[in-house]
Amino acid sequence: MNVAHSPESPPPLSHRQILVVYSGLVLAIMLAALDSTIVTTALPTIVGELGGLTQLSWVVTAYLVGQTTVIPLYGKLGDLYGRKGILQGAILLFLAGSILCGLSQTMPQLIFFRWIQGLGGGGLMVTAQAVVGDIVSPRQRGRYQGIFGAVFGLASVAGPLLGGYLTSHWTWRWIFYINLPVGILALLVIARTLPPRRPTIRREIDYSGIVLIAILLTSMILLADLGGTEYSWTSPIILGLGVTTLLALIMFILVEARAVEPVLPLRLFLNRSFTVSVCLSWIVGFSLWGAVTYLPLFLQVVKGASPTESGMQLLPLMGGVLVMSIISGQTISRTGRYKTFPIVGMFIISMGLFLLSRLDALISQATLSLYFLMLGIGLGMIMQVLVVAIQNSVEYGTMGIATSGALLFRLMGGSLGTAVLGTLFTVCLHQNLIEVIPPETIAETHLSALSPQSILQLPLETRALFRDAFSSSFQSIFRLAGCVALFGFLLTWFLPEIPLKHTIGDETTGEENSKFEDRKFETNSKE
Repeated sequence: MNVAHSPESPPPLSHRQILVVYSGLVLAIMLAALDSTIVTTALPTIVGELGGLTQLSWVVTAYLVGQTTVIPLYGKLGDLYGRKGILQGAILLFLAGSILCGLSQTMPQLIFFRWIQGLGGGGLMVTAQAVVGDIVSPRQRGRYQGIFGAVFGLASVAGPLLGGYLTSHWTWRWIFYINLPVGILALLVIARTLPPRRPTIRREIDYSGIVLIAILLTSMILLADLGGTEYSWTSPIILGLGVTTLLALIMFILVEARAVEPVLPLRLFLNRSFTVSVCLSWIVGFSLWGAVTYLPLFLQVVKGASPTESGMQLLPLMGGVLVMSIISGQTISRTGRYKTFPIVGMFIISMGLFLLSRLDALISQATLSLYFLMLGIGLGMIMQVLVVAIQNSVEYGTMGIATSGALLFRLMGGSLGTAVLGTLFTVCLHQNLIEVIPPETIAETHLSALSPQSILQLPLETRALFRDAFSSSFQSIFRLAGCVALFGFLLTWFLPEIPLKHTIGDETTGEENSKFEDRKFETNSKE
């Protein structure tokens, strides 16, 4: 059967050609996924060497800020100039940032270099997933996006383990250097396998929109992270960030409404599938990334696990992502339906987070593993499915920017989640320490200098008080994250069910496709 394609879409590839191209994309996804988790088990050790416990969340946040601010740019550049060169450039920038991170001597240096690394990492996920839209029909994308999810889960499993091993036996700096061989291999494979695609029409780039969205996202995240901790909510700096965020948002909307080639077309938000999907992506990023960032810290401080052990204990979470990504992808390709997965997945995620809000030093490892598995299963049922839903509902010419929209909102949610939950953790920890530890002990212990190693050196009774304070602070994080996830579960019911198409470039009008399919179904039923 010949596969139809739109005038703008590339000619169809054979199954063998798709697999060859896919091998290079998998390496790019693996590179991004590995770095997103390999740092988690090393964070307590990094804090112990460089100091700055209160800045711990910024090692993650800076990377997410870098990714978030450039994702729309990568999506638009891929649509305008082809995705091969854009993907290769993103890998090179990512590797340069990795080298600089490994050479960091202070926490501010590491945070800045993580931001640079994020500028490259932002292009890995969005461009690789957009390429799938170039070569695979919507009906089959569930299967291939499911493989991406499985690779993401597999790399996520290896990340904490590898990070813990390198931190314990070598040095935490190797969690960044390990990116080099993977990245070089990805560059070589992509150069040989990914066919170039250069649009014949040269179009404008929305530089104003790019600058404004970068200012908007950066000021928003700084506002969430610094407000109420480093500065009071009424301080000039926080008020200035609030005004900057509001003005940037207003100006961005005005500029995008008039731009010839907007970096984020506002008309996409008229598509209910796109709007609901990106909102769910934001909630997944906020509730999961913001909360999971602190799981290794809980395991090492409260449960006394080593970096390697904390990585091992996160295996159920990553295994759940791996298995459910494959199952959901295969099922979606076979049935052409996807709405059930986000509904069930979001419910499981919210319940898992609420269960984690009961964490304490006495919780058993079996119970912890069950809670982690629930989070992984829920994530595997929703993360890649939202990308399939978006790509199936938009025009082919906006495939890249629409795909980047899902990742943009997920990363924006992750950035804000890490910042907001990090602020909540710092405030709760300080308050809990005041309530359970004598003032003279707090005066002798600087919060920014705390690390798992320093807490283990405290007297037994004082150490138990610190662990209780940490446990209560973690409970507050997961309680808030669970409430956000529960709202996401309610939102999933508004996601339209648009049957997946069998042809490339047939994603034209989204909601109209849904109505057409519904009418066709009714006609067939009457016959």
